Amino acid sequence: MSKETSVTACCLIIGNEVLSGRTKDANLGWLAERLTDMGIRMAEARVIPDDEEIIINVINEVRVKYSYVFTTGGIGPTHDDITSLCVAKAFGVEIYRNPEAKALLESFIPVERLNEARLKMADIPVGSTLIGNPVSKAPGFKMENVYVMAGVPSIMRSMFKGFSGELIGGKKMLSIAVACYLPEGSIAEPLTKIQNLYSNVEIGSYPFFRSGNFGCTLISRGTDMEELEQVAEKIREMIISLDGDPINEDLVTPVDGDTEKDY
Repeated sequence: MSKETSVTACCLIIGNEVLSGRTKDANLGWLAERLTDMGIRMAEARVIPDDEEIIINVINEVRVKYSYVFTTGGIGPTHDDITSLCVAKAFGVEIYRNPEAKALLESFIPVERLNEARLKMADIPVGSTLIGNPVSKAPGFKMENVYVMAGVPSIMRSMFKGFSGELIGGKKMLSIAVACYLPEGSIAEPLTKIQNLYSNVEIGSYPFFRSGNFGCTLISRGTDMEELEQVAEKIREMIISLDGDPINEDLVTPVDGDTEKDY
């Protein structure tokens, strides 16, 4: 799909706990699937630490590069939850205690537990709008094309569902999968030639190991089904020319890590 017609997104997963491995991200795959269904292509994702300079610089980089930016994590009550402040600094605005956000917290948290740390979750950049949180009331917010959400998967998903209707997508990405029991090394060169013929189609190769045999699934992605079918047919012809049998199927699980086998 050409850059001129594509609607793109970037996901920023913010948190030292994700980088350390203590917390396993469960948001990226879920978000990417929903965006794909809406015609929004997840073009990039990054996991970045709770570091003010890094967060500010990355937000300023990706918000001008992509149609939408979605952040998860860093909007809680603790000292290392600095995403809201960093977004404000990235946009060159002040952060303030939003009255509506404060009222939401007051409606959910008992007064004896509503300390200054929890009230911090009502602090958002000037000029932003709230993103609702049906689970625990502490809101996220939107600043231009940047959507700031919680890192807890159940909360993040409820937030996204609340505003997803306002997102404008492009043409929906379609795909055709053709698998074969051939090693990647044998199909790499002819597959590159096919890719060079179709600049509007993304062709990916995903190795698998099943029933004691290595193989790969070749996924063609694009917005024009007729063109995808042409690519898929050329892939089938390539597989046959290499004495393989093309198999039409959905994406199978890739092999984790390298093996001694030459795929």
